[in-house]
Amino acid sequence: MSAVEAVEVAPQEPPPPGAGGARFVGETPAFWNILVRGAVRLLFTLGIYRFWLATDVRRFLWANTEIAGDGLEYTGTARELLIGFLIAIVLLVPVNLAFFVAALDLGVLGSLSGLLAFVLLALLGQFAVYRARRYRLTRTVFRGIRFHQTGSAWRYAIRALLWWAAIIVTLGLAYPFAQASLERYKMYHTHYGDLRAHFDGSGWRLFFRGFFLWFVVMGPLLIGLLIMIGMVDWGAAARILRRGGTDVMARLEGASPGLASALAIGTIAFVWAIVAAAVLYPAFQAVVLRWWASGIRFGPLAVASKLGTGQVYKVYLRFLGYAIVLAVATSLAAGIAAWLFGFAPEQSQTAEIAATALLVGGYVVVALAYSTIYQATIKLGLWRLGFETIELSGIGVLETVSARGEPSSAVGEGLADALQVGGI
Repeated sequence: MSAVEAVEVAPQEPPPPGAGGARFVGETPAFWNILVRGAVRLLFTLGIYRFWLATDVRRFLWANTEIAGDGLEYTGTARELLIGFLIAIVLLVPVNLAFFVAALDLGVLGSLSGLLAFVLLALLGQFAVYRARRYRLTRTVFRGIRFHQTGSAWRYAIRALLWWAAIIVTLGLAYPFAQASLERYKMYHTHYGDLRAHFDGSGWRLFFRGFFLWFVVMGPLLIGLLIMIGMVDWGAAARILRRGGTDVMARLEGASPGLASALAIGTIAFVWAIVAAAVLYPAFQAVVLRWWASGIRFGPLAVASKLGTGQVYKVYLRFLGYAIVLAVATSLAAGIAAWLFGFAPEQSQTAEIAATALLVGGYVVVALAYSTIYQATIKLGLWRLGFETIELSGIGVLETVSARGEPSSAVGEGLADALQVGGI
C-alpha cells in the first residue's frame, strides 16, 4: 500500500468534545428545515402532524448532543404521542363534563365549580408535567443505557400546587425555594441506569441571585400601588358606587380630588412592571438556568455552568429581529389584501367569505411562523448554550453504569399536550 493510499483510507478522527465534556453539533439550517417543513404539514393536517414534528425535533436535538464524545438517542415515536394524547382526551372529557354540569347548579356547588375546576386542572397539569418528564427520560438512551424516573406523580403535583400557592401569596419571593424543592424531588427520582441523580442547588442561593431583578420589577409597582391607595378616599368612593347613577365618575372625582393622579400613578407603576419584566426576563432566565445546571449531580459526576447573561440576551435579540421582520411582512401583506378587497362590490357575500377565510388563514400562518421562529432561535439557542457552557467533573463514573429501568407510557405526555403544559 502506497503512502497516498494509506492517507486516503485512514479513519477520520471525530472532532474533540468541548472543554467541559459536552457539546452540541447540530447545524441551525437543518433545524430550520425540520421546523418549516413541519409547519407546512401542520397547516394542511389541521395540527395533527405536531406529534411527528415533536418527534423529529427531539431526535435532532438528542442526536446532536454529545457527552464525553457520545451522542444521545431519542427512541420515542409519533405514534406513541398520538395514542397518549387520545387517551388523555378520553380521560379529560368526563372531568370537563362533570364541571359543566356542576356549573348549572345555582347553589354553592355551582358557585364553587369554577374554582374547583381551576384547582383540579392545575393539579392534573403538574401531574402531567411529571409523567411527561418520565416518558422523555425513558426514551433517552446514552451509550445503550436508558434514563428513567421513579417517584409518585401525584405527590409531585400536590407539592407543586402548594408551592405555586406560596409563590402567588408572596408575590414571587417563594419561587427560588419552590424551584429548589421541586428540582430536588425530580432529580432524586431520576436515574441513568443504576446511577441515581440528585440536585445540589440551594433556594437561598437562587433567591439572592435573583432578588435584585425581582425588586426592579416589583418594587416600583408595590410603591406605586401604596401611593395610589393612600391618595383615594375609599370610604367616599364606596358610598358613591353604592348609590350608582350616570355620573359616577364625576362624583368620584369630586369626592376624591386625587383620584385622577392616583390612577395615573397606578398605571405608570403597572406599565413599568410589564416593561421591566420583559426587558429583564432573559437575565432572569440566565440566572435560573445557570443555577439549575450547576446543581445537577449523578453520583460523583457534577455539572458546573458558565452560562453568560449576555449570551442569553443575544438569543432573544435574534428572535426579536426575526419577529420584527415577520411583523413588517405581515403588515404589508395585510395592507395589500385590504387594498385589493377595497375594490370588491359592497355587500358581496363572496367577498365577505373570502375576506373571512383569508383572515383566519392569515392568522394561522402567522401563528405558525412565530412558533417556528421561536423554536429555531430561542429553543435551539438555549439548548445549544446549555450544553456548550457546562463543565463536567467525575465523568469517569459513566463507564461503570449498568442498565436499569423500563419504558414508560406516553399517557402523561399526551395529558401534558392536552393541558398545554408540555415541554420539548
